[in-house]
Amino acid sequence: MSCSHQIAFGNILRRILFFFGLTVFVLAISLPQAEAAQRKRQLVKSSKSAIVAKRKVSKTFGVIKRKSVVRAEAVPLRPSFGQIAGLHGAHDSLDLKSSVALVIDQDTSEVLFSKNDKAILPIASLTKLMTGLVLSEARLPMNELITISQDDVDTEKGSSSRLKVGTELSRGELLHLALMSSENRAAHALGRSYPGGLPVFVGLMNAKARLIGMNDTNYAEPTGLSSKNQSSARDLVKLVNVAYGDPILRELSTSPAHQVAVGNRTLQYNNTNRLVKNPLWDIGLQKTGYITEAGQCLVMQAKVAGRKLIMVFLDSAGKLSRIGDAERVRRWVESIPAAKSGLVPLAGTAVGEILATSH
Repeated sequence: MSCSHQIAFGNILRRILFFFGLTVFVLAISLPQAEAAQRKRQLVKSSKSAIVAKRKVSKTFGVIKRKSVVRAEAVPLRPSFGQIAGLHGAHDSLDLKSSVALVIDQDTSEVLFSKNDKAILPIASLTKLMTGLVLSEARLPMNELITISQDDVDTEKGSSSRLKVGTELSRGELLHLALMSSENRAAHALGRSYPGGLPVFVGLMNAKARLIGMNDTNYAEPTGLSSKNQSSARDLVKLVNVAYGDPILRELSTSPAHQVAVGNRTLQYNNTNRLVKNPLWDIGLQKTGYITEAGQCLVMQAKVAGRKLIMVFLDSAGKLSRIGDAERVRRWVESIPAAKSGLVPLAGTAVGEILATSH
């Protein structure tokens, strides 16, 4: 091989070795970096997964925790006196939701339907029917102005009222609101402003109860907010029978709605019993009531299938259940062919026994 060829071969060989060495050097540097980058990507991905998982866990447990807090803070509804006594365990042919019920023919005193009618329970705002009866019979001037005072504010149940302290209304307006809309401050003001004060008025309520034969009844105040106001269905039938004889109580308790002017405002009040607006009903007198201890209550005098009936429903569970019970009774009476000539009583009470002492 000539000298020039050897030199050229040597140059090529050196270039090849240099290129090979450079390649090895580059690989030696880049591979660790690539592995590090891969590990970094895997680490970031793992971290993101962990964060997402943590968020999901936190969210899940957060919801559970919040729900647990809500459950812990929720105050369970207290049972009514009827529920405590086990009265709701009694079944009846009409499947009423009221634990106490009594339906009689007002003219004949026939007991058409009865359920736990001797049980003595809180009667809530059914109390206001006696409040109205005592006041109406006192013949006090209905146009006399009475001012709502701090004494009329409910400290028993903490209920609200649109009649602010200082509101001035006539005795007639207050009686209207008490009977139609079950206004507690109105009823309390009527008793408080009675000659002699509240103790005298409550005494008259109890005296009237005894006079008409309501021997299972006790009144502690004129609104019904106190669970100490108690009666039985049998006694309440007597009260409705007597109260029905008062034209003022009939008119005010069945009034669908009423407006009162209070200062520069006009307040709209509606009847607490939606049945008074129902064309299928002919109601002569009514009153609703509710406190937790009493459940939903309703008394009515109504004409059904040509008969004047007195209905009492106590301790009904559910806001509309007392209305539903009344509807069941009406449909039942209307479905009986002999309704106009006389129903066969479902209970063993003698004809005339209940209302005999209420006249």
